[in-house]
Amino acid sequence: MKKLNQISLEQINKYSNNTLLGHLGIRCVEVGEDYIVATMPVDHRTHQPMGLLHGGASAALIESVGSIGSTLLIDLSKEAPVGIEINANHISNVKEGSVRAIGKIVHAGSRTHVWQVDIFDNATDKLVCTGRLTIMIVPKA
Repeated sequence: MKKLNQISLEQINKYSNNTLLGHLGIRCVEVGEDYIVATMPVDHRTHQPMGLLHGGASAALIESVGSIGSTLLIDLSKEAPVGIEINANHISNVKEGSVRAIGKIVHAGSRTHVWQVDIFDNATDKLVCTGRLTIMIVPKA
């Protein structure tokens, strides 16, 4: 299995400025050889109308973690990662605090990557959501 390129968390998080990641408060906090860990607050930015973590925010976190990971596997001067399929199973709810997503690369081919991402409540370590993301690696135009 390919190993993720190791760059600073500061450099990774800098790319989030003025993007959905920045608006939702998603921050990468750890990069391993084959995994990414990111956090996201559970607050007014990520709530649904009943005051719970919005499933769409969880899906955005899953796609963000996998996309960050895939950028660390490819040559960005020649290729770009594009999400082509995502699924998310919402297991439990969170009302406040923050969640932690742990994404592991399942498949790192030359044209597709598959990521398994589990989201946990930071306060209780309880599984909140589990998902899978497929990314296509496309040539830069």
